[in-house]
Amino acid sequence: MTCFGRSISRDVKRDILFHTSRVIGYRGWHRFHTKLVAISCCISASFLFLYSCQTVRLSDAREHFARGEYDAAVEVYRKLYRAIPPGQPAKRGVVGYEMGENYRHLNQSSHAVTAYRNAIRHGYPDTLMFYQFARMLHREGEYEQSIKAYRDYLKLRPGDAHALSGIAGAGQAMEWSKNKNPSFYRVEQVELFNSNRSDFSPMLNRRGDRLYFTSSREDARGERSLVTGMKYNDIFFAPINVHGEWQYPRQLESPVNTDFDEGTPAFSPDGEWMYYTHAYADPNRPTGTVIHASRRVNGEWSGGREVEILPGDVHWSFAHPAPSPCGNYLFFVSDMPGGEGGKDIWRATLNSSTEVHSIVNMGPEINTPGDEMFPYAKSDSLLYFSSDGHPGMGGLDLFVAVKPIGAEQWQVQNMRSPLNSSADDFGITFYPQSEKGFFSSNRDDARGYDHIYSFEQVDDTIRVEGIVVDHQDELIPGASVSVVGSDGSQRQFVTDGDGEYRFKAEAGVEYMFLASVEGFLNRRERLQAMPPDKDTLVYVDFEMIPFDKPVVMENIFYDFDSAVLRPESKEGLEELASLMMEHPEIYVELSAHTDRMGPDDYNRELSLRRARSVADYLVARGIDKDRLSAIGHGKSQPESVSKKTAGRYDFLKEGDILSEEFIEQLPSGQQEVADQINRRTSFKVIGNNSGTHRR
Repeated sequence: MTCFGRSISRDVKRDILFHTSRVIGYRGWHRFHTKLVAISCCISASFLFLYSCQTVRLSDAREHFARGEYDAAVEVYRKLYRAIPPGQPAKRGVVGYEMGENYRHLNQSSHAVTAYRNAIRHGYPDTLMFYQFARMLHREGEYEQSIKAYRDYLKLRPGDAHALSGIAGAGQAMEWSKNKNPSFYRVEQVELFNSNRSDFSPMLNRRGDRLYFTSSREDARGERSLVTGMKYNDIFFAPINVHGEWQYPRQLESPVNTDFDEGTPAFSPDGEWMYYTHAYADPNRPTGTVIHASRRVNGEWSGGREVEILPGDVHWSFAHPAPSPCGNYLFFVSDMPGGEGGKDIWRATLNSSTEVHSIVNMGPEINTPGDEMFPYAKSDSLLYFSSDGHPGMGGLDLFVAVKPIGAEQWQVQNMRSPLNSSADDFGITFYPQSEKGFFSSNRDDARGYDHIYSFEQVDDTIRVEGIVVDHQDELIPGASVSVVGSDGSQRQFVTDGDGEYRFKAEAGVEYMFLASVEGFLNRRERLQAMPPDKDTLVYVDFEMIPFDKPVVMENIFYDFDSAVLRPESKEGLEELASLMMEHPEIYVELSAHTDRMGPDDYNRELSLRRARSVADYLVARGIDKDRLSAIGHGKSQPESVSKKTAGRYDFLKEGDILSEEFIEQLPSGQQEVADQINRRTSFKVIGNNSGTHRR
């Protein structure tokens, strides 16, 4: 039996030593030939291996693989690979390749990469192996390595469309990864809905108060599948309670669920019909999938009946139903002839809810030689689907196809990160009239299991917030902040009781800020134009410089017992230089202070030389020397502890004077801290060129 729904592999023709059964489906949506295909004996080493003493065990593994029992097969291959003695590379190459194929079918791309790499290292002679190796690297997000591997494959198969698409997708993903916020969505895994098995293809009902999805969790009623090692899939649902809170999922108690596979549910616009995929079991035909429809009767879903897409006994699979919002069409996925290759999205015109009038392929704008699946029609001109044929980030990516009014063709766009990842991303559903919903992905799961994620579109909002403080980091309420935009906009803000202001900015607009408070210098800031982004928060803060009050310059350092400025002082000096350039009208007094050690005269002379060193630096930066004055105070003006300083040191309180007497009563470690606080350089705005306040 099969476990449909997720793509395991693409039906690609191969010229390899050992041909596997034809796989056309997704996560167990397969069609299998019931007998093992003949083994080609193209190289003698492989030929000998196939008929060596290992034949029985290798045959067991291959029989599992031919039946699609990948979970069982990979265990045999592991044991077989470990049993191969050293010095037999041909054997390791054969088993490594076939083991890689099993891991690929199980969506365990990291293990597949290792297995393929071993097969390549041991010289396994298969052309397509290089392509699958590149795909698995792509799925792992190893974009640079995958591009190299695709190019290696193109040397063997020049012009191959799949490889060219892979290179384009990996290159795009590398560019997108440079942007931290490449699309306007917030994505989170929904732990409530997920189990320790696969949960996928979420679908909201028309009211948005029930979420249906497919799951192989242990609560599923069927047996364990040899394909995946998990239970056969059933349909589960999660309701919303009266408080609008999602509740824990439970199995759909209905004849819809059987001992085999059901899943990928979707609903008619009136909510009366549920369409879903069902895997049939018929010993007289290959295993495949059909679309069933269940009608809601007295609040319960009836047993499903087949929606006959094509009349007669056909041998193609049909899955992933998606009704159109108008109810006249049913989108679905099939591998039947007449498409672009792989699995294609088709559209059926309905005579009734369960009768098909005609079908049409959605065409080359949507379908590719790869696989297109899991359609979701949000409107008549908006179709979401997943594909590994269009250039993408790896595995299946989510795409949106838009058909503008009056246009003949669909325009397809990759939905990018974070909706897409290097893994499989598929099965999207939206809340009614909303840009939020759910989708499924096997990202960040080495086992290849799928999980349900929520997503919500975030407005491309650029929020600007800021505070206005003084030189002691005290908040200043009532400060004026003027904002002028390059688009001609003008705004005026007054800081609140917490010294804060805020507003919403526009993308592509540059802003100039001017903060002003009486008794302080005006301060200017600039915010460069920003591109649209998702929910961006930018801080523009102001530190106001007072008139006629000393401002201690942070991080000004001198060599020991010297007036020579140390290199790490540059940042603080540059801040003062920028302030004086911003305000060419002001005059500044520079003051230096020492600690309590040493004679008074010596300390005054040392501090004066240090103050002059700061003045010399500013003059070298282009500041007029007549705007500067330097004073050395030595140890005559011990520091008064500010609130900011008291917050740093618990043994000090605001207002303490760090005099010799005060310091000498402190323990030795605290004395060193107090002496360091006293060793300071400060500046004070003493006036402007009109003579105000100048001394």
